[in-house]
Amino acid sequence: MAKEYGKRLRLSTNEVDLILQRRATVVDNLNNNTALDIHLKERGIPKKDVVSVKHWQSGSGDYRFSVVTKENLGLDENQIWAKINTFIEGYSPAYEPVETPGGNHLLIVNPADIHIGKYANELETGQQYDCTTAVERVMEGVIGLINKSSGFDIERVLFCIGNDILHIDNVYSTTTKGTYQDTDGKWWEHYEIALMLYVQCIEMLRMVAPVDVLHSMSNHDYQSGFHLAHTLKSWFRKAEDVTFDIGVAHRKYYKYGTNLIGLEHGDGAKMDALPLLMAQENPKDWSCTTHRYWYLHHIHHKVKHKWLDGKDFIGVTVEYMRSPSSADSWHNRKGFTGVPKACEGFIHHCQSGQVARLTHYF
Repeated sequence: MAKEYGKRLRLSTNEVDLILQRRATVVDNLNNNTALDIHLKERGIPKKDVVSVKHWQSGSGDYRFSVVTKENLGLDENQIWAKINTFIEGYSPAYEPVETPGGNHLLIVNPADIHIGKYANELETGQQYDCTTAVERVMEGVIGLINKSSGFDIERVLFCIGNDILHIDNVYSTTTKGTYQDTDGKWWEHYEIALMLYVQCIEMLRMVAPVDVLHSMSNHDYQSGFHLAHTLKSWFRKAEDVTFDIGVAHRKYYKYGTNLIGLEHGDGAKMDALPLLMAQENPKDWSCTTHRYWYLHHIHHKVKHKWLDGKDFIGVTVEYMRSPSSADSWHNRKGFTGVPKACEGFIHHCQSGQVARLTHYF
């Protein structure tokens, strides 16, 4: 008995072309491609404005191209970077030194995982989150931490930046590795918003004490976050009471009295390797400190561990920071929600280590 098959479907020419378009491959070499040159010339598209091209051959044998231009992406590099440069050059104030009382304490302000540009719709996720919400929360959080620290004599402020300050890292609305994100606005808008947010935070913090700014590289904005940190440094280039540690190193260290503080995003070395890495990478400061801490980010919720040797000698505390940002569509759908949203800070005495924990909840 012959095997019976279902009715064979006939596709129209347009349907065949649609399937071939979906299977199109990316054109890696935009030069020396005669068919592409003709396609661009016929449509008046300058090759310098081409961002990406896909090509396929139609059912009739014709070459077809799908061209994405800077205009399609709302991208004009000269206009955007000229605006940012003018932004900095036109407002780089000669900050006058601020007389502060001084003291024996370090204030750490660590607004972690802000994700400027993240979008969450309240109807879907239960909470709204966009650029405006992010800025309002961080400003409220930093002011709250300053107020909560008012009972301590503050000698210096450590302001921790980076750690996914920006939600995306390119014009395609993806993270550095290419994971697509729901966004509120354009990438260059996020950059400008984040810059002004950090400027306002530092201007407030330097009223408390001289500010040391430390940047942590992160997975959502590995490149753009790095550039943002350097733009911020240029902004405060005339402020003698603001210093910057914004190199590309993934792990950074800060010494205050007998405190040794390590900072990284939290997506790199395994947690149980961090204490030994601190000793290996910074042996001089390790040898002359007695209170050691790692402050990590990335997971948006609180985790705390303590390493002690067999006789309970000098230890290292490792702690993850909470985030002020809300869950987006993907995180809400997967159940990663309900975590307390907060900006966190700490008070370290120059000889006694961490003596206070400051949390501003939203």
